[in-house]
Amino acid sequence: MTNNKIPLIAIVGPTASGKTELSVNLAKKIGAQIISADSMQIYKSMHIASAAPDIEEMSGVPHHLFEFLEYGESFSVADYVKLASKKIFDIHSKGGRTIITGGTGLYVNSLVDNLTFTKQHIDAELRESLSEEYDSKGGEKMLEKLSLFDEESAKRLHPNNKRRILRAFEIYITTGKTMTEQLDESRKEPSPYKLFIIGLNFSDRSILYSRIEKRVDKMLEAGLLDEAKQAYEAASKGTAVQAIGHKEFFPYFENRVTLQEAVETLKTETRRYAKRQLTWFNRDERIHWIFMDKTEDALSDAYSFLERNGYFA
Repeated sequence: MTNNKIPLIAIVGPTASGKTELSVNLAKKIGAQIISADSMQIYKSMHIASAAPDIEEMSGVPHHLFEFLEYGESFSVADYVKLASKKIFDIHSKGGRTIITGGTGLYVNSLVDNLTFTKQHIDAELRESLSEEYDSKGGEKMLEKLSLFDEESAKRLHPNNKRRILRAFEIYITTGKTMTEQLDESRKEPSPYKLFIIGLNFSDRSILYSRIEKRVDKMLEAGLLDEAKQAYEAASKGTAVQAIGHKEFFPYFENRVTLQEAVETLKTETRRYAKRQLTWFNRDERIHWIFMDKTEDALSDAYSFLERNGYFA
């Protein structure tokens, strides 16, 4: 029953849209704690590239699942759902409120929709073979091949997302089921949450892009290049080094492009990432959108939305 469900606020949207500031201000107003829903802010060595909040930005609000993993540590969506769910239940059991915030749509939807994940055997030889094929053919060709048996996943995945593309192949080869079929089966259990999803966006896309460019410039001033160099030196250690904000500088470290070219590539890739985030979130009709270039007070708008929809009932 709805009355027994845990009230859960999610603040989502593209990078540089203002999620951190609104989440902290709303948390302070209603006495909530914040859980990250960002697949890169979970890593310790990506503070600048991931735009993780610092102590001052946290403003005394308890934050969870931020910067707790080292480079190369294995961490799946299933791991995220398990840890985030436990934290939400712990906070709720003590009478607290929770806000999840971040731009990783897969994390958000897997958590709020209570997707269940079955433990699967990993075939090291198969993974190595698929990895070699990806490296030789490229992401676009692999997605073309994937579309022959899992068209929906092929449309959803980005060519650069090597890990997820390989996983789609692994699932089909080892189970006979597509990643899409597995995802559908994982939705059998009802969600334990009463959801209130707030999305941040801009009616004028150029304003978002301008914010992205300014953020990149500030990241560089804050030492992004040094952080990326550390990632480059640890490039054999897995997912984290594929993050936007680090990998764009690798060609610069190898003297293949100028620093300015690397910076422009980063800005371009970040804009593209924001577009992909919006494409993902725009499919969810449950989201109440706040357009940051139209509102005079995003905090007031968010609070009013919660009031109107019975969050405090």
